[in-house]
Amino acid sequence: MGNNLLAAFMVPHPPLIVPAVGRGGEKSIEETTRAYERVADEIAALKPETIIITSPHSVMYSDYFHISPGKGASGNLGDFGARDVKFDVEYDTTLVDRICDIAGDADFPAGKLGERSKNLDHGTMVPLWFITQKYRDFKLVRCGLSGFGLTDHYRLGKIMKQAIDELGRRTVIVASGDLSHKLKASGPYGFAPEGPQYDERIMDVCGRAAFGELFDFDSDFCDKAAECGHKSFVIMAGAFDGIAVKAEKLSHQDVTGVGYGICIFRPEGPDESRHFLKNYIESVESGLTGTKMSTDPYVRLAYRTIYEYILWNRKLAIPDDLPSEMRRQQAGTFVSIHKNGDLRGCIGTTGPTTACIAQEIINNAISASTEDPRFNPITPDELKSLEINVDVLGTPETIESPKELDVKRYGVIVSCGGRRGLLLPDLDGVDSVEQQISIAMQKGGIRPGEKIRLQRFEVIRHI
Repeated sequence: MGNNLLAAFMVPHPPLIVPAVGRGGEKSIEETTRAYERVADEIAALKPETIIITSPHSVMYSDYFHISPGKGASGNLGDFGARDVKFDVEYDTTLVDRICDIAGDADFPAGKLGERSKNLDHGTMVPLWFITQKYRDFKLVRCGLSGFGLTDHYRLGKIMKQAIDELGRRTVIVASGDLSHKLKASGPYGFAPEGPQYDERIMDVCGRAAFGELFDFDSDFCDKAAECGHKSFVIMAGAFDGIAVKAEKLSHQDVTGVGYGICIFRPEGPDESRHFLKNYIESVESGLTGTKMSTDPYVRLAYRTIYEYILWNRKLAIPDDLPSEMRRQQAGTFVSIHKNGDLRGCIGTTGPTTACIAQEIINNAISASTEDPRFNPITPDELKSLEINVDVLGTPETIESPKELDVKRYGVIVSCGGRRGLLLPDLDGVDSVEQQISIAMQKGGIRPGEKIRLQRFEVIRHI
């Protein structure tokens, strides 16, 4: 495989920078404009067949990476008062299909599902405005971000690189993303101390092409900084996995209260020390030993399942070292995950749905960590902060009256027709039977005054 990834570029996407939008306001970020023009000049000199743009403002799902389908797309900056600034692009359908095929073979959640509109987003159009001033002989691949963690964004970059090399496609990647939106109290989004901290860190990391350090940005920190480009930069970094990179930092400005950073990244050949995803996962795994992995076997199985799935995207096979009752008995189970005392995910089954308790725990641990609709999927940087409980449910029994309930001893199932809500026993903040029933009704979509059926059950709680 040749050196088909020619270069990559970290760029912002402020519509202000386009003169027809800025109407003179663009002069406040002239340094960014000059750096952007250098990016366009470099792309024109490289003459890529394809440009991949990763944009935070393209189609985005919590549990899927969207790659724009179809033969092409169009758009304009009418939302920013410049309808006459128009774009019409042709997609590299062959490269898109190959990326999707590789993702499908790896059971990786990326593809062309979901998009109905063919309108380009401004995270794509602003880079295109500069590029097309200098170079037009290319096809485009447009990719959105997702609610997944940084490791999966890095994996997508690796998949893109594999597809690029298999097709021998001369390609550049443009990682579109602004930095912090909270740099100044006078800015449109206000100020947070994490804002300038983020900008300083990201420009240092990218200025050194120290891509392994991109994983060290805690998700809570990034949220407080209100950045929008970090995951875009991580996809780009994944495409350089195992490759030495020369970075050139061109500019960083914060005059509008939003950070705009521009860097160029040029590949320099293989480098086995730069398999950053592998290195990161190994470092996380080494820090997950100790008390959490030596707890009750039910809880330990849930931990092992979540670690395996979050770190490697693999479903744990039932281990051989489990107590016999976990491998032979059947029961419903609930896996509850807390982080720093706050609920982070809780999903379970009221009765057995698999061949044994162990498999029930494995399935529910994966669901609780990645599919609870109230939360984004858990990310690797959170693993060390998790507290996990496993409840094994007894057989529910029908009762005639709330008087037969005890919030500390029994969980409750409230049914009305095909609707059903469940609440576990002995939960913080649930102090009365009336409150327990009310919450279970809300979870089941059952309105006050409807005729209900009550069941109670006991649990064995493993902590």
